[in-house]
Amino acid sequence: MSRIAVVVKGYPRLSETFIAQEMLGLERRGIDILIVALRKPYDPYIHELHRQIKAEVMYLPEYVKDDPARVARAKKWAEQQPTYAEAKALFDADFAQQPNRGRQRRWAQGCVFAHELPDDIKWIYTHYLHTPCSAARYAAHLSGRNWSFSAHAKDIWTSPDWDLRTKIDDAAWGVTCTAVNVKHLKGLAKDPDKVELLYHGLDFSGFPEPDQTPSVRDGAGDPVRLVSVGRAVEKKGYDDLLAALSALPNDLNWHFTHIGGGELSDALKTEADKRGLSDKITWRGAQPREEVIATCQQSDLFVLPSKLARTGDRDGLPNVLMEAQSMGLCCLSTKVSAIPELIIDGETGVLVEPGAPDELETALSGLIQDPKRRDTLGLAASKRVRSTFSTDPGLDRLAEKFRKVL
Repeated sequence: MSRIAVVVKGYPRLSETFIAQEMLGLERRGIDILIVALRKPYDPYIHELHRQIKAEVMYLPEYVKDDPARVARAKKWAEQQPTYAEAKALFDADFAQQPNRGRQRRWAQGCVFAHELPDDIKWIYTHYLHTPCSAARYAAHLSGRNWSFSAHAKDIWTSPDWDLRTKIDDAAWGVTCTAVNVKHLKGLAKDPDKVELLYHGLDFSGFPEPDQTPSVRDGAGDPVRLVSVGRAVEKKGYDDLLAALSALPNDLNWHFTHIGGGELSDALKTEADKRGLSDKITWRGAQPREEVIATCQQSDLFVLPSKLARTGDRDGLPNVLMEAQSMGLCCLSTKVSAIPELIIDGETGVLVEPGAPDELETALSGLIQDPKRRDTLGLAASKRVRSTFSTDPGLDRLAEKFRKVL
């Protein structure tokens, strides 16, 4: 039975349920896969989705120093292949543009990848257009296989145009998860038809229907329960949220719960202390999906104040928003990237400008005090997201692409 190699930066990762969902969906459609990861997992938990995936995992050395003998064997093998000169020329051209150790690591990983790839792998499919794609592309050329990509967010907006253009033109085809991404990538491609829109969507079978007993909490009695799920990184905008929360009227009763790890976790906790908010915030760190669902079910309002990071990084179409909406939880977010493709402002949620704590505070204050509006928006969101953003159409299209080469 032939398989495809699915390349990811790390596996499994709590923040990439959309990739795990896709892998499981492909397996259920009869597409056998090998997972190839550039590094081993760091998260303290895994999702139930990961337990259901049957594919074996090949871990490449994250750094050359992790296994120099393995890298040396792979490079020696590569030099003996008839494909070596062409593949090395691709790397040399990339290295001339980006002469750093990171690029050299991708070449080393690509050599190991190609050397150890089982014979039954007929296609290479890589998630993200940055580092995983570089290693996958070199491996594809060394091993004489075709390849394609799925592009998302950070990989697009923090990569130089020359790198994106080179990879798009070299790939057989590519998909990406938002209309904003499609427009940008098509504008870089020699053949724009190579790139198509494919929403990840969501498998709603694991998410409960909206609660038929709406919350009546309005900030006057029991605290209105606010929740957010996301990594503590700049593009998530949690610094703006803390500023907005500190500006809320003193007579409003609320409690905010954050789920997620991230490099800014300690800084955000320190900022919350400075603003006198610590007794109204619970920082839960990374949690498995089961805990995320349970927390959302107990909450009144989901807040994700996404914005553009200084590096250009931004969200694509955050799965956490789809998850929250599917359960009928009213969402407050921002008009950044593809979020307006998901949330219709004033109809299925509320959107404010990114990086605008004052607007965020106004919207928060209004929604905290208006449980009826929260319920109306949440129910409308659940109906739309379950009908428009189901994972099945995208997975069916992807599986059909792979069946043609298997």
